Amino acid sequence: MQILDQNTPLKGIIPPMVTPFDTEGRVDIQGVEKLVEHLISGGVHGIFILGTTGEFSSLDIAQKKELIAATCKFVDGRIPVLVGVTDVCLKGCIALSKFAESSGAYAVVAAPPYYMGIDQEELCLFYGQLADNIPLPLFLYNMPSHTKVSIDVQTAVALSKHRNIIGLKDSSANGSYFQSLQYCFRDQPDFVLMVGPEEMLAETVLMGGYGGVCGGANLFPRLYVKLYQAANDNNIVEIIRLQKLVMSISQKIYQHGGYKSSYLKGLKTALSFLGIIQAQFAPPLFPYDPNEEEELKVRFSKIASMILE
Repeated sequence: MQILDQNTPLKGIIPPMVTPFDTEGRVDIQGVEKLVEHLISGGVHGIFILGTTGEFSSLDIAQKKELIAATCKFVDGRIPVLVGVTDVCLKGCIALSKFAESSGAYAVVAAPPYYMGIDQEELCLFYGQLADNIPLPLFLYNMPSHTKVSIDVQTAVALSKHRNIIGLKDSSANGSYFQSLQYCFRDQPDFVLMVGPEEMLAETVLMGGYGGVCGGANLFPRLYVKLYQAANDNNIVEIIRLQKLVMSISQKIYQHGGYKSSYLKGLKTALSFLGIIQAQFAPPLFPYDPNEEEELKVRFSKIASMILE
């Protein structure tokens, strides 16, 4: 059962859910259920699985299908489930989209294919072919730091004309780019523009953005829901208060250890402190060593006490 008509624009906080693993590298189904309940009880407006935060590029197809099926089962129609289907192979994107539809997902999300060097015309063709051949609505996913291909503003405008392409998630952390998107889509209120970096959530919502795909909402979903609501209500005093907490997470949790993967290491390890998942990762990522983990626990405890007081 779909709880949201796909003709109604999706708004709010859509956490990019981490993928729980056990010590053997298998998808931790119990962890998936606990995390889903944690997110829904925190008031989030949807869940996005198999994105960058979900380590999609390190999962095989069987693991992806297992996660899709389990997530949709545990959500049980209470909020929309968005499924990442990014692949370098068009047929792979299509096949996973069909599986997501059969499992009960609301929409799919796809970043540009990330191996071949392509231009904007080829990117338009790829997305058009994908949208033509899948049973669910499609969100574009701009992630140039990882794909090495940026979805130009005019490319997004052209693709928005396709009846099956309903929005764009931008993780470029480029404020000027997102403002240009918002300006160009000012007369298309049904096209959903979501920001990825949570540090930019409030400012983009204030300027008309639809919400955020905030990694920290895995940890503290209510914090990000409150920040979204404050921005939506133009409550500047509350925005300033909550933004300080969001920035504390960004500075103290996501940058611990000096790894290129510190964001994900910090996020999943902090979730393990809450007893929701295990601090396990898909290769090539690996857990913190015991000293690093203990240092993070001290940082996390201080932040959690401020947020949960």
